[in-house]
Amino acid sequence: MNKPSEETITQKPAKRIDEHIVEIVSDSGEGAQKAGQTFGNISAKMGNGVWTVEIIPAEIKPPARSPAGASGIRIRLGSHYMTNMGDAADLVVALNEQVLYSRIATDAYKPGTIVLLENKWLTDPNPKIREQYTTSVAEFRENGLIVHELPMEVECLKLTPRPRLGKNMFVLGMLSYIYSRDLEKANTEIHNTFIRKGEKVISLNQDLLKAGYEFAATNLEYHYEIPAWERDTDERLIVTNGNQGLGLGVMLSGMELVAMYPITPATSASHYLADVYDQVGGFVHQAEDEIAAIGFAIGSSYAGKTACTITSGPGLALKTEFMGLAVMAEIPLVICVVQRGGPSTGLPTKVEQGDLLASLYGAQGDAPKIVIAAATIEECVHFVIMARRLAEAFRTPVILLTDANLGTGVQPYPRPEPKAEWLASPIDQSPWNKEIPPYDWDEETGLSSRPIVGQPGGEYVLTGLAHTTNSKVAYDRESNQYSCNMRSRKLASLYSTLKPPIVHGDQEGDMLVVGWGSTLGAIEEAVDKLRAEKHKVSSVHLRFLSPLEPGLEEIFSNFKKVITIEINYSDDVNFPLIDKSNRRYAQLAMMLRAQTLVDIDCWSNVHGQPMQPGLIYNILSQHLETMKGAN
Repeated sequence: MNKPSEETITQKPAKRIDEHIVEIVSDSGEGAQKAGQTFGNISAKMGNGVWTVEIIPAEIKPPARSPAGASGIRIRLGSHYMTNMGDAADLVVALNEQVLYSRIATDAYKPGTIVLLENKWLTDPNPKIREQYTTSVAEFRENGLIVHELPMEVECLKLTPRPRLGKNMFVLGMLSYIYSRDLEKANTEIHNTFIRKGEKVISLNQDLLKAGYEFAATNLEYHYEIPAWERDTDERLIVTNGNQGLGLGVMLSGMELVAMYPITPATSASHYLADVYDQVGGFVHQAEDEIAAIGFAIGSSYAGKTACTITSGPGLALKTEFMGLAVMAEIPLVICVVQRGGPSTGLPTKVEQGDLLASLYGAQGDAPKIVIAAATIEECVHFVIMARRLAEAFRTPVILLTDANLGTGVQPYPRPEPKAEWLASPIDQSPWNKEIPPYDWDEETGLSSRPIVGQPGGEYVLTGLAHTTNSKVAYDRESNQYSCNMRSRKLASLYSTLKPPIVHGDQEGDMLVVGWGSTLGAIEEAVDKLRAEKHKVSSVHLRFLSPLEPGLEEIFSNFKKVITIEINYSDDVNFPLIDKSNRRYAQLAMMLRAQTLVDIDCWSNVHGQPMQPGLIYNILSQHLETMKGAN
């Protein structure tokens, strides 16, 4: 096997840097994401902090060589812990010039961004394409991008007659040289990626890696060294995306069933589980639709094996009626929602935090349920474990919200060490005391013991109708009021066990920024930058959304202004016809205003991309200036 070796390639002196943001963009199907994921994995295993964000077109098969068809990945790597995608990229590899326009439109690049551009289009047989290419390159340079036109396809043709299917590994080789990546680790990643396709495919891709590395060493001036992240602990790390984290959490929790219907951007969770779940005795049930999936999961949970269903916004909408059944019948259930843009089909491949209100209130009648939100990829693992335990302890559905940013992003984090207490208990088959009704609600907590199907004496008729403690259908006012009281009291009981959220920064000041979900890293990076400039700004990030974490009113009272930063829709107060009396607030802001009666402001967008710390910094700076002017 002809593996590339660092000893056989002349090394130029490497410039030491703290971090860089790299993008690979191409048409769909050219393997940009695979190259970027592999580059991120190599970097993480070399001890760098890493955060990746996939660039996915909205259409399944968008037109080639079009801004709308841009597909790829962003990798932020550095010598410290990474929590978000950062701001403008430092270097981008593009396999055609047109895909760059969609990234430029999102402020992904800056004057000085290095562009390594495939130059095959300069000699394309189609004169229109040649003209597009020439015009675009001139425009990019005029706007400050540093463009290098490279014959990537010509180089790949030396090794394969189908360069479109191998150019991504050539790109990986170039990036491996530019950022001084360990070639042995790169070889291992390629081997593991293509092992099912055989030695011939592995060898070809390793040859392409070598060719890209040698080409960059010979032809490019860029050569960097990014030191490893200096950590205070020797604990082992793993590298996954958030959807894989959900799968790990499912297995570590002891749940043995995930029932789901494929839906972007949650589908890869089922792909991961389908590959490994059987090794721990679990199985994935791919249902015929979203409704069948939650019904199957509820059936398993009713029989004593708490199950999980994973979906996104449209699937959550379809599962609503069955969620109401689980609330009324008090059946434990874990529902993971990987949020995307909406409504309807919306932005199926883009990030949004638009399902909070749907999770809380998307059911007929009063249907209280526990809603939690992961803020990191590591929390995707541990929050599934917590969700299963809460669902069983409180006999209720638990909704765990993640989003496309967490679901597809890659990050290293401490390897979870399994604990016995994480696992579900064996099904209780001891005789049930017939004197205890199936809904023997405790007046103080609303909790009750649950008979399991098959327990001698524990048989009862399950119903979605209003019912008494004995699960008998009841339409009288007293029974319905009492059962609603008890189901709500369970949330109050959970609330009494929660701790106030931790304030990032000082406990008092001019402005408090409140966030939830995947915006954590971007918000804290922006706040830290403002604090370094002596601004009195702090932040709080919420994980429990139903019930809300305690102590919020007291925390909010210590700041002159409280504002949420969210990825969902809100009206700008400067819009036509909008004033404080009719403004629609972002979803968390709306909740907090109702719950705390504090005049909470908000800033949000539905751009379909993760929040960038620079954007948040600019918005908060504007608010601080406005506050200063008002004083």
